[in-house]
Amino acid sequence: MASSTLQILILGLALCVMLISPAHSSTTCKSQKFTGKKSFSNCSDLPVLSASLHWTYDASNSSLAIAFTAPPSKPNGWVAWAINPTGTGMVGAQSLIAVKHSNGSVSVMTFNISSYRSIVPSKLSFDVWGLSAESVDGNITIFATVKVPEKAKTLNQVWQVGSGVNQTNGFLIKHDFAPENLNAKGTLNLVTGTTGGDAPSMAPAPATGSASSPSGSSNSTGNGKNGGVSLIGNSNNLGFFMVSLLVLVNLLAF
Repeated sequence: MASSTLQILILGLALCVMLISPAHSSTTCKSQKFTGKKSFSNCSDLPVLSASLHWTYDASNSSLAIAFTAPPSKPNGWVAWAINPTGTGMVGAQSLIAVKHSNGSVSVMTFNISSYRSIVPSKLSFDVWGLSAESVDGNITIFATVKVPEKAKTLNQVWQVGSGVNQTNGFLIKHDFAPENLNAKGTLNLVTGTTGGDAPSMAPAPATGSASSPSGSSNSTGNGKNGGVSLIGNSNNLGFFMVSLLVLVNLLAF
């Protein structure tokens, strides 16, 4: 009798874990919707930092319209996307950085990272227009159109997320140096409409004390839940463990 009761309890717990698990799942780029009915020809889920990129390349005027989306590492953090026209690392990266502020507003700035010590808002080496940003459901999205080299086939892209702004000096707080941060780089193929992760150097790392206060243009904001991380896999693993334990109890009962 005790054995049967234990079996029922274990089975019930397993079902609860498997069926009443949090329903959060990683948003894919194809399911994303933007305000103002913005749409793009291509999208890719980038390999790290839960980031995605939507883009449309117009060969007739060598322009690239983008929407870069990522969750900052903390709610009032920052996200960045950049093209490096001269290399694949931090130096030379032409960056778009958006910061979410405590009042819910989002500001977006341009950074021409000419050296490791020079990380301040500055004009990019190429034209950029339509620059804006929004915060929705825990993610920040940067919108922009940039001029790219005529007949360009591939671009080196880097992206990054950070925790916020130093309240003492107003500078951006540098990002973490976890593997996913260091691997936030790749290529954007304008011909095939695909992205790759083969750029070999470090992504931009705005250092504390080396960037001025983020006071760029304010843009639309949104409220919602933090998203991105799926818990379903872990709950299924636990459920499988519980079912296995139930089988073991059955064997021991005989």
